[in-house]
Amino acid sequence: MSGPKEEFDPNSDPAAPSEYGGTRGGRYPADFLTELFRTPLDPSYAAAARQRERLGPPGPRERLTGRGLTAIVLVLVGFLLAVAYRHALADEPNRARARAGLVGQINEMQRDTDTLQIHADQLREEVARQRAAALSGTEAAELRDLEAATGLARVSGRGVVVRVANAPSSQDAITGKSGNDPGRVLDRDLQQIANALFAGGAEAVAVNGQRLTATSTIRAAGGTILVDFRPVTSPYEVSAIGPDDLADYFRASSVAHLLKALADAHGMGYQVRGVGKVTLPGATEPQLRNATPLHPGVTSSGPAASSPAPTGSPSAAPTEGGR
Repeated sequence: MSGPKEEFDPNSDPAAPSEYGGTRGGRYPADFLTELFRTPLDPSYAAAARQRERLGPPGPRERLTGRGLTAIVLVLVGFLLAVAYRHALADEPNRARARAGLVGQINEMQRDTDTLQIHADQLREEVARQRAAALSGTEAAELRDLEAATGLARVSGRGVVVRVANAPSSQDAITGKSGNDPGRVLDRDLQQIANALFAGGAEAVAVNGQRLTATSTIRAAGGTILVDFRPVTSPYEVSAIGPDDLADYFRASSVAHLLKALADAHGMGYQVRGVGKVTLPGATEPQLRNATPLHPGVTSSGPAASSPAPTGSPSAAPTEGGR
């Protein structure tokens, strides 16, 4: 026969010893919610309340002492904030001078680069004249056609200009930093514009005067867009020479619809116009690379062959941007 059954009393203490040994909590374990409803007050608060009842409310002297400590803490915090503010104001001229110095160095280096580029263009034209004089008429014409097709020669003709610009930047009023701005032109936007123009039959494309070739790259470095490692800034003009319907083809492309939506939603500048004559400069001499086998007799498709440089339109260039 089984022994007498124990009745469960919900008001009993689960930690009290049972007549069968152990505690009632072992047979009827109290869960967290039951314990919470039985003892809603935290033991620390209960102890503080009992101490307050035993000692009584604080007197005027204790209240005055507490207010004095609070006032001293507030004065110290205000003093520290004032000292930090004065230090920040004192360092601001130094930061401004350092920033102005860096900006001046960048501008000076940019001017030197532009001067060297102009000199290089002059030398290239002189080499072209000397080469044309040394070659026959047919050979010189073939060479000019090849240079125009590869982007190494200056070309002129009817075309289209796609202009995009950053939307007005929204900066934080306290930090002065800009957040994620969907109205900012990204490197992938310029890539897609150039690819769409090439798909529409463009024979030559340039971004802010930087001619694109089969080895050109359009990528982002921080907040700057680089075209063949040369920085370009907003507004961006992608100029192309191609057939008469190139502007209509681009306006009907998905890239144009995306740019139009960004312009309407976020204020990004966007404009497409056909031009009767546009002149695009020649690109700098590319650094061509080719794959060579590591061992004689191994073809370029073998496992020991080195990887050739990527070719094709600028869409092959890696990008750090993204929307």
